[in-house]
Amino acid sequence: MRPLSIWVVSDGRTGIENQSLGLAEAIADLTPATISRHVVRWKPAFDRLPTALKQMWMLQQGQHLLHAPPPDIWIATGRATLPLSVRMKGKTFVVQTQDPRWKHAAYDLIVAPEHDGLSGPNVFSITGSPHRITPERLKAAASAFADKIAPLPHPRVAVMIGGTSKAFDLPLDHAAILADLIAETVEEAGGSLLVTFSRRTPLLSQTVMTQRLSALPGLIWDGAGENPLFAFLDAADHILVTEDSANMVTEAASTGKPVHVLPMVPLKPQTKFTQLHKALQDHGAARPFEGRLEHWTYTPLRETARAASAILDAVRRR
Repeated sequence: MRPLSIWVVSDGRTGIENQSLGLAEAIADLTPATISRHVVRWKPAFDRLPTALKQMWMLQQGQHLLHAPPPDIWIATGRATLPLSVRMKGKTFVVQTQDPRWKHAAYDLIVAPEHDGLSGPNVFSITGSPHRITPERLKAAASAFADKIAPLPHPRVAVMIGGTSKAFDLPLDHAAILADLIAETVEEAGGSLLVTFSRRTPLLSQTVMTQRLSALPGLIWDGAGENPLFAFLDAADHILVTEDSANMVTEAASTGKPVHVLPMVPLKPQTKFTQLHKALQDHGAARPFEGRLEHWTYTPLRETARAASAILDAVRRR
């Protein structure tokens, strides 16, 4: 049987691309497939135009995708990809992740977070966001950091820090409070830290947290070199994650390890995030962090694999 060809299409940002790439990899775990990654970028003068007004001549990168032989499956994430995705309908099986908020009927399947409240005949709802985390990929990544992680004492605590968004903020004073609480908890447990920051983490907040956490045993990734996140999640006994990112908390909940949710400073009412965190608590994966490293067990969240199976079934029915 010929392998399925899958295109992963995004604006190239890691957090955005990983949603499509995770789905593609999960499909490839179910059936032979080849995966190619493609970036869509708009010329700066047109990037912020409403999606409906964008024309193909405004593209800086990605126009060739409309003229190349189409793949069997097109999986796209992000606002930048929408004008291309709707033009690919009928040429290939088009999957869009997240709520596109535009022309919902113009995609073969939308893999949307349940907390967005989107419904329709072509909507497949999942808890959180699709991602690349699987036990096998975590193990494969762990070897590159094994020498640095192996001497660290247990409990090992992976800490995933987000940052400023439309919904949340991480100002300097709050970052300091979080860092002190994390440090006190890990020190009391006699453990160690495995810390990563996101691109959205304000530089001053990252600096103060690094200063206040660096005295403890562990590793704090400064963004240079290979991303150790997969290795950190593989090695962790507990995971602390800020509440601002559906991607990060869903990734953490896929490990089967206790997920402690760190509070951020809300910038507006958080109905959707409240729904997401309640769903993860109901699943048994996550609890608010209260300065204790409690241990519990649950069935790891496998929403990406569930969505991949639904995509494959839909493609085979065509």
